[in-house]
Amino acid sequence: MNIKLIKTEEDYQIALKRLEVIFDAKSETIESDEADILGLMIDEYEKKHYPIEAADPIEAIKIRMEELNLKQVDLADTIGGKNRVSEIMNRKRKLTVEMIRNLTGRLNLSPGLLIHDYKLTGQKRALTNKKVARHQIRNKKSLNITRTV
Repeated sequence: MNIKLIKTEEDYQIALKRLEVIFDAKSETIESDEADILGLMIDEYEKKHYPIEAADPIEAIKIRMEELNLKQVDLADTIGGKNRVSEIMNRKRKLTVEMIRNLTGRLNLSPGLLIHDYKLTGQKRALTNKKVARHQIRNKKSLNITRTV
């Protein structure tokens, strides 16, 4: 057994190739132990250099619905009506704690997966519209002041 720490991409590729060779080694052998150690080292290297972001809650729900052959209407009782399901799935409304509890049971998803924050559609646009409205109000006030003076 010749084990070397994985410090570079080259070391990583060599470790992967070696693991492929010894992957099916019989238990309680030196090669089996080597495979276990390489697996742990490869896992640590991948966590550091190839991190996986947490799944988006809405995408997780959609994937699980597809796996269970469910449609949006099937979640109406779980989320609170057809319209509410549509708002959630189209990112117009955020999930509430109660919805997360219900979805956890109905779809067998981790609550930790569903509590992650996500952007609503039109969120940026709504802020822009507020700014435009404020600007228009300010301009009207200044126009009124100018006219009365």
